[in-house]
Amino acid sequence: MEIRINGLVNDSIVDGPGLRLAVFVQGCSHRCPGCHNPGTHDPLGGRVMDTGEIVEMLKENPLLDGLTLSGGEPFEQPGPCLVLAEAAKGLGMNVWAYSGYTYEQLKGMEDPAVQGLLEVCDVLVDGRFVQALRSLDLDFRGSGNQRLIDLRKTREAGQVVLWERPAW
Repeated sequence: MEIRINGLVNDSIVDGPGLRLAVFVQGCSHRCPGCHNPGTHDPLGGRVMDTGEIVEMLKENPLLDGLTLSGGEPFEQPGPCLVLAEAAKGLGMNVWAYSGYTYEQLKGMEDPAVQGLLEVCDVLVDGRFVQALRSLDLDFRGSGNQRLIDLRKTREAGQVVLWERPAW
């Protein structure tokens, strides 16, 4: 399946815990002022890749802890992102997704691929970047309004449960 991406980082340590393959999808309708990836906004920018190539990258790096889907807006390409997330889970990895949409907005979407992606992901970093709330002191997010949602615990509790960094 084809996916339009802006770039890949095969050894990210800032897009979730551990060593991660970060996929920066191309295209974002949010266009948040102050976005740190404005080059991802144009849905026709970037380049097209086959998801199979990215899955091979996941398989080839035994040091990876997980996959991060960022952007751009992963939920504007939910089908190919779901393929990647399912492959990562099949390899025993955790999956994080960043979205300018809130969890509640995503849950309200009727696209089966969006719902599937929410089911497969472990953590959702949700909410638009708000420059006035920008902070470099936040774990894995850019502005104070964004939440780190533990999706498994959220499903179990029937309400949003925030992710907490494990005590190592």
